[in-house]
Amino acid sequence: MTQSAPGSTPPVLALPDVADDLSDRLQDGLEAVDALLRREVDHDDPFIAEANSHLIEAGGKRFRPLLTLLAAELGTGSNADVVAAAAGVELTHVASLCHDDVMDEAEVRRGAASANAKYGNSTAILVGDMLFGTASSIIADLGAEAVKIQAETFVRLCAGQIRDDRPSPSGADPVDYYLQVLADKTGVLIATAARYGAMFSGCDAETVEVMREYGERLGMAFQLADDLIDVSSEADDLGKVPGTDLREGKRTLPVLYALASTDPADARLQELLRSDLRDQGLLDEALGLLRAHPAMEQARQHTAAVATRAQDVLAPLPDSPAKAALRALATSVVTRVG
Repeated sequence: MTQSAPGSTPPVLALPDVADDLSDRLQDGLEAVDALLRREVDHDDPFIAEANSHLIEAGGKRFRPLLTLLAAELGTGSNADVVAAAAGVELTHVASLCHDDVMDEAEVRRGAASANAKYGNSTAILVGDMLFGTASSIIADLGAEAVKIQAETFVRLCAGQIRDDRPSPSGADPVDYYLQVLADKTGVLIATAARYGAMFSGCDAETVEVMREYGERLGMAFQLADDLIDVSSEADDLGKVPGTDLREGKRTLPVLYALASTDPADARLQELLRSDLRDQGLLDEALGLLRAHPAMEQARQHTAAVATRAQDVLAPLPDSPAKAALRALATSVVTRVG
């Protein structure tokens, strides 16, 4: 995925199966979404306007709006409602990032200072709340069903975030618990992005449901890939500090696989993974050992399998350039490096 310059519309993901005319429509759609985002987060108070737009101007992948626009290609294509739904989903995502960064004490987001690092925790929380409110206002104009979906999405997103901040319960399988966290924390919003695109482009109920299920599986693959990237990539690839999850004590899939190993040679890595890794020297040692561990390949195979299951969901849809692009997108999210 190509990183965009701050303040610019991010380019459409490099998808090998996307025809030029479809790519052009997606890029035009993203530009319309970005224009709407900037209008909606503007404010009479210059400071509030700046804080609201901070992470939006920092760029990001615009993955969720892209999916909304691409799903709309299964119907009549993009229109004002599709663009509004895409903007509402992206604002919900950005709002959640403001809150996540406060919880995680993050300093960098999208290659720029996080909202909490730049403005302080209190302002970052309130900016997140304002963005959630703005997203809800946009979605409210799309009708009662869209509002209900938004509310249900938000509840699951928050539940996933709460569970992500807590260890798996005694007796629960740690991997199963973590995968459910991902379904709630990440999968549900991406599912809603795909669902809205199909809904507001006139698709039938069966296609809307296909896109909802595809989106949730795609979202899980997306987050599992992020977990791997956090371990394997260097800072220049990320836009945030590598090893952030380890530093925060989060047990992502490769960590869970490494901790489950019974090989005595893994004792040092397991000791590190159970320790406080806010010490940079210990974090670097843990990253080095984990990068070389078979758990990484095991996690990559699981991630690829989830992406394949997302592609399989598309089977009932007739062949089309949009379907081919959706299949390519599932491959792209698990082969990216940042």
